[in-house]
Formats: sequence, C-alpha cells, structure tokens
Amino acid sequence: MTGMVDVVVIGGGQAGLAAGYHLRRKKLDFVILDAQEEPGGAWQHTWDSLHLFSPAAFSSLPGRLMPAQPGEEYPDAGHVVEYLADYEQRYGLPVHRPVRVRTVRRDGERLRVETGTGDWSARAVVSATGTWWRPFLPAVPGREVFTGRQIHTTGYRSPSDFAGQRVVVVGGGNSGAQIAADLATHDGIDLTWVTQRPPRFLADDIDGRALFDAATARRRALDEGRTDTGGVASLGDIVAVPPVRAARDAGLLKAQPMFERLVADGIQWRDGTSALADTVIWCTGFRPALSHLAPLGLRATRGHIATDNTRAVGEPRLHLLGYGDWTGPASATLIGVGRPARDAAEDIARLLTARPRPQTGAASTWA
Repeated sequence: MTGMVDVVVIGGGQAGLAAGYHLRRKKLDFVILDAQEEPGGAWQHTWDSLHLFSPAAFSSLPGRLMPAQPGEEYPDAGHVVEYLADYEQRYGLPVHRPVRVRTVRRDGERLRVETGTGDWSARAVVSATGTWWRPFLPAVPGREVFTGRQIHTTGYRSPSDFAGQRVVVVGGGNSGAQIAADLATHDGIDLTWVTQRPPRFLADDIDGRALFDAATARRRALDEGRTDTGGVASLGDIVAVPPVRAARDAGLLKAQPMFERLVADGIQWRDGTSALADTVIWCTGFRPALSHLAPLGLRATRGHIATDNTRAVGEPRLHLLGYGDWTGPASATLIGVGRPARDAAEDIARLLTARPRPQTGAASTWA
C-alpha cells in the first residue's frame, strides 16, 4: 500500500517540526516520518548534563516560544524534549512513528519514499534527519589494537559511568569541552583532554544569541557578494557555558596536543611519550545522515548535496533542512531552523502550484 500526499518530511526532530509548522501554514497536505519511538529527536539521546547555549526565549521554534525552565538560565536537554513534544501536539503535526525511511527514489512526476512499514508517494520531500545518527570517527592509527573502550559523543551519558578510570577525551569543539569538563569535576577520574589545536574559547559573555547573529550576518554578506565575515568560526570554537567556564577557571581543562596513535593500553604522541587509558571518547563531530537519498545520485564532497538555499540543485522536488550552514544559516539550531524551514515551505508551495495535483484521488490516503 502507498500513501499519497503532497509532501513527506523525513525526520521528526526540531528541523522536521519547523518544516511541518510552515507547511501547515501553506495548507499543504503532508506527513512527518520519524524513526524515533518518542518525540524529541536527538535531544532525548544526549548526555545528562547537557544544557543549551542560549536562554529559552532565544531557543524557540517558529510560532511558539520555549518556556523558561525553573531555576535554569540555560535549559537542559530534558526541557527541550518536553518543549518539542508540546510543540508537536500544539500544532497537531501529522507525525508517524516509529517509521524508518529506507530510500527515496524518483517515480515519474513524484518521489517514492520507501519505509519499513509501507511506501509514501509525494510531490516533494523535505529531508530533516540531521547528523546525530552518523557520528564521525577519524582514521587514527591503532584504533584496532587499543584494548580499552572506545565511544563517540553519542554514547556518553554521565561521568559516573567512568568512575576510577583513565579517560581520554578527543576533540576541541563544544562537545569535547563540555564532556571534558563533566569528567574533570568528577572525583576518581583521571582525565586527558586532547585537541587538534589549542582550544579557542569564546568570550564569556557570548552565547547562542550572538552565534546566531554571526551566522546570519555571514550568510547575508555572502548572498550580497561582500567579504566573508567568517561567521561563528571567527569567534572561536567553544562556548564558555557555566560548567566549562568553571572547569577552565579552576585549571581543570588543560588540553594536550593530539596524539599520533593508539596503542594497546593507551595513547602515544609523536615524540614517544604516552599515557595509559581505559576509555577513549571521540568528540569528533558528525556527518549528514543522508544514506536514504543515495538512489537520487546527488551526493557531493564530504557527504553534502549541492543546494540552492535548502533546495537540492540536482532534484528541485527535494529540500534539505537542518544539516548546517550549507542548508541555511544556523539551520542546525533551534532558533536558526525556522527561517530556512519557512523558505523551503514557500519554495515547495510555488513548485506545487506550478504543477497542479493530478485529480486521481484524495490526498492523505492509502491507495
């Protein structure tokens, strides 16, 4: 059986919900397919101490301000999950879960979205699967000979899981700094933090509000043919959220240069010095989760797909949302995804108006 709709949105996290909000305002017939069993997207899988970079009012999806979390200037991940679940219900968004999308294929004038529970036929598709589901692990020599435990950011939950251990945290971005700070302030853990280059902390008064402004200014400058402002990268790599700032100021966040290789019982630097390790935590980033789009043949370098704003250059019926600045300035953030989601919905509405729906049956039905 095949469901017939105007638009299929793949992914029920923040980007998928923002897309749904704007598609509903355009009165388009759509569904959101979410592989998760519960609302909240990737936020329900983060580590226990994670907090947003911005106050609640500056971390909101379109149409609905995030309420403040009592006692917290910067809301935690659990509060974000509650907000996303409420947002979904408030706007009556048609989320189907758990539905895992396998592939998207061209099917004449439509796109066919194949899932484990049946197919959907759509006139346009919004891919909003994010990056959390595709962690990146660098090709460091010795990873196969190290006898300890290796996990990625996605597998970290709490410092209590590493009590009494020697832990190496790899990565000089926000995740690496936050997890290193989490471990450094927990008694009984011997922490080694390694980074590719010396850590670059942003000024203490900079939070997500300033980062969003910087990303937006960069995109505006590029669109107008002006000099690249550098965006967020020009400010630094690490937001000094309170736990990171406290660990740094206490002298607990002293980064070592990146090691050359892993050995059986730890890590080894180029000069032959070494450190013992029971666990290595790779805070080394993510790649866009786009394997479901492989049949369309659109993939370019670093796993990206060439886009004009959010629209795929090689397939105008496909929009990509929430994967980073290449799919809209700050589009991988709560506050930043609303604008590119609006633009995508407007573009899709224009496309569908130019190509009227064939009068072959009712929409939103299974045929």
